[in-house]
Amino acid sequence: MKKPPLIWTNITLFATTFLGAVILVPWYGITYGYGITEWVAFVGLAFASGLSITAGYHRLWSHRTYKAHWSMRFLFALGGALALQNSALHWSSDHRVHHKHVDNNDRDPYSANMGFWYSHIGWMLREYQAQRYHDYKNVRDLQNEKIVMWQHKYYLPLLIIMNIGLPMFLGWLNGDVWAMLLMAGLLRLVVVHHCTFFINSLAHIWGKQPYTDKNTARDNGILALFTYGEGYHNFHHIFENDYRNGIRWWHYDPTKWLINAMAWTGLASQRRVTPQERIESAKLQMQLKQTQHKIQQRADYEEVLEKLHHEYELLKTHIGEYYQAKKELIEARRKQICIQQLMTRVEQLQQDLLMRKKNWKLLTANY
Repeated sequence: MKKPPLIWTNITLFATTFLGAVILVPWYGITYGYGITEWVAFVGLAFASGLSITAGYHRLWSHRTYKAHWSMRFLFALGGALALQNSALHWSSDHRVHHKHVDNNDRDPYSANMGFWYSHIGWMLREYQAQRYHDYKNVRDLQNEKIVMWQHKYYLPLLIIMNIGLPMFLGWLNGDVWAMLLMAGLLRLVVVHHCTFFINSLAHIWGKQPYTDKNTARDNGILALFTYGEGYHNFHHIFENDYRNGIRWWHYDPTKWLINAMAWTGLASQRRVTPQERIESAKLQMQLKQTQHKIQQRADYEEVLEKLHHEYELLKTHIGEYYQAKKELIEARRKQICIQQLMTRVEQLQQDLLMRKKNWKLLTANY
């Protein structure tokens, strides 16, 4: 098949910024040097632009996982222009198509099945999506948001102001415009580009699948360090309406922390969280599937399989009973009625569930 036409604007942008970052930035550093202020600006603007994509474009506008105050939405719009990854309207439209048709080579804008290069950056270098749509039907909700539409309308001047004007202003304040342009402007842009592009590429290639194998998305704690917490991508693709990606307290997810900080200060509300019962059930189902695959070649396969399914059903039942009892206890506390008996039941079910989980872990580990 004939390849679609090249998008020379994108090719020129990515090529010149990358070459500038690997040639001009180190040359200037060797010749003139960079101060601590340039490095601080580099890190600060990298997080500002990266988090505007993950907390703004992704979790706020694409998936509607929480609501944000207008002031934060305005800052995310500016930070999105600083990240130079198209407008929030266009980005969110592409991303919703990605989730709806994930891994479908014909319909997923950046299908991982097309290879690392394609999903990382190649999909933006040719007019692969030219015939897909142009009317943004899947983001009609965002078309009712004034800040989103304002950013979409004035995206070009905004990206110039944020990527050139802001670093120049910071450089003027610091007394070295070129150093700030190269460090906080150019290098920061290239680093943020490829770190966020990793979400489309590496996060669908490298890691584990603890919740689902129905798509290529992976969980990877190392990748989370470079993607502002988006590395727990297997979880995200099965529970896309959850405002978190890293659900444990030790998971590195600065996007989640930012949203929590916003909520604590009244700048965010209605954070959507997946019920723990659903999360544990999905994880249990994957563990069963993976263990079944491992024991296929055993001579006593049928016997072990029966034992495995028996323990699986017991644990699944205990999970359901425990979380149902917790819901009843929460409701009783709200109504302030007969909570002591329910508390005792929840504690007993919790102990039973822990025992069942321990048995399940030992059973699956043996195979």
